[in-house]
Amino acid sequence: MLEETLYHYKQYFADGAETELRAQRNEARRATFLCGQLVANSSSDYTGVSARVRKKGVSGFSSTGEYTDASVRRVLEEATSNAELLERHAKPIKGRLSGLSRGLRPMTESVGSVAQKMYLDTCRALDQYVVEHCPGITSRTIVATSDTVEKVIATSDGYDAHVVTPRSYVYIIMAAESNDGVPIEVFNVAGGYGSFDLNFNFLDEAKKVADKVYDDLMKKKEAVYTEAGVKTCILSGALAGMLAHEAVGHTVEADLVLGGSVAAHLMDQQVASERVTMVDFAHTALGEPAPLPVYVDDEGVLAEDAILIENGILRSYMHNRETADHFGTKSLGNARAWMYSDEPLIRMRNTAILPGKDTFSDMIASVDDGYYFVETNNGQADSTGEFMFGVTVGYEIKQGKLGRALYDTTISGLAFEMLKGVDMLSDEIEWVSSGFCGKKQPMPVGIGGPHVRCELTVGGR
Repeated sequence: MLEETLYHYKQYFADGAETELRAQRNEARRATFLCGQLVANSSSDYTGVSARVRKKGVSGFSSTGEYTDASVRRVLEEATSNAELLERHAKPIKGRLSGLSRGLRPMTESVGSVAQKMYLDTCRALDQYVVEHCPGITSRTIVATSDTVEKVIATSDGYDAHVVTPRSYVYIIMAAESNDGVPIEVFNVAGGYGSFDLNFNFLDEAKKVADKVYDDLMKKKEAVYTEAGVKTCILSGALAGMLAHEAVGHTVEADLVLGGSVAAHLMDQQVASERVTMVDFAHTALGEPAPLPVYVDDEGVLAEDAILIENGILRSYMHNRETADHFGTKSLGNARAWMYSDEPLIRMRNTAILPGKDTFSDMIASVDDGYYFVETNNGQADSTGEFMFGVTVGYEIKQGKLGRALYDTTISGLAFEMLKGVDMLSDEIEWVSSGFCGKKQPMPVGIGGPHVRCELTVGGR
C-alpha cells in the first residue's frame, strides 16, 4: 500500500497556481489455462508520482516512476517550470478555475496482494470442474485476473484523498461445434469489485457461471442464423449498458462535445423515449454500491452522480474542471487517469439506463417475431452515435416465446434515433464491470441497464 506521505508536499506548491499532486500504484495479475495447460502467467506492479500545475489557463505536467522525497519535489518543480514556460506564451490569459469544496477522504479499506499461486489454483479447480461437468466441448479456457488502482491525491483547491479500486474476475470460455459443423464459442465472467481472495475464496459463483456458459453453448449447437434487417429486439441489461456507454456516453463527454460530437447541439432536446433516463453514477446506484465506486476524482473533485438523459431529454454532459467552466456548470468528478504517468481525462464511471416498470416475461410475450440478445464480445461507436456490437448469445422470439439459439451476429443503429423508439424497460437492472474503456488510456468502468425493447438493424448470414 502507498504511504500517506504526500499531503505535506503542499507546502511546495507554487503560489497562485492550481496544483494536483498524485502518487499512484497499479497492480495487475493474470493466469490463463487452455485445455488444462498453463499458457500465460503474469504479474505487474507500477508505482510513481505525477504533478500537474495550471497557471493562467495553461498546464504543465511531469511524472516519474519513483515515489521518493526527491522525485516528488522534482515533478513539482518540472510541472511548475513547464506551466511557466507555456504561461509566457498564453493568449488570452485565463483566470483561475471555479472553486471546489475542500476536505480529506481517508482510506476506508485496505487491499493486500494475493499470492500468484491462488490464481493458478483457482484456474486448475475450475478447469477440473468443466472437465467433469461439461462433456462434448472441443476446448476450454479459464482466465483468472485482477487489477488494483491505488492513489494518494493532494490538491491546492479541492479534496485530498487516499483511494483504492480493486476488482477481480474469472473468465470461462468454452467452444464446440454446432450440429451443422460450425465452430461455436460462449464465454462469461464471474467476479466484480474486491480483491481476488475475497471474490474467489469459494468458487460457488464461478461454477454457476461455468454451468451457464455450458448451457448456452449446448443450446447454440442447434443455432440458426439471424435474418438481416430491422427487427424488434430485446436487449439484456449487459447490452443496454454497452449501448449506454459506447453509443451515448462517449458522445456526451464534454471534451468530445467540444470536438464536434453529435450531442453538441442537442442539450435540452429529446434524444430518447420519455421512458429513458440515463445516469453516470459516482459511487452509489439505486441505493446500492455502484460496481466501481468513485468518491474523489484526480482533480480533487468530490464525486456526484451526473444525470445525462432525464425522461428522454438530454440534460448534461460529463466534465472535468476546465470544461465545466467553459459550459458554465459544475464538475461532478469525471476526471480520471489510468497510470501515474497519465493526465486525467473525462471518463465515465458507472453508466446505466435506469429500470422501467415492465416485467421481462411481459416483454418477451409482446414480441411476435424478433430476437433476444444476451451477451456481447465487443462494441464500437463513433462521435455520431452510430454503433455496432457483436452478439455471441441470443435467441429467437416467436409468437411471444423464446425459441432457438442464434449464431453470432451483429446489431447496429444510431443511438439517439434508436432510443426514441424504446417502448418497454424491465423493472430490474444488470451490471457489468469486467471491461476497460479504451479512450486514449484504459479505464475500468461499470455499465448497466434493464432489458430494453427497441428496433435495431440486425446482421444476417
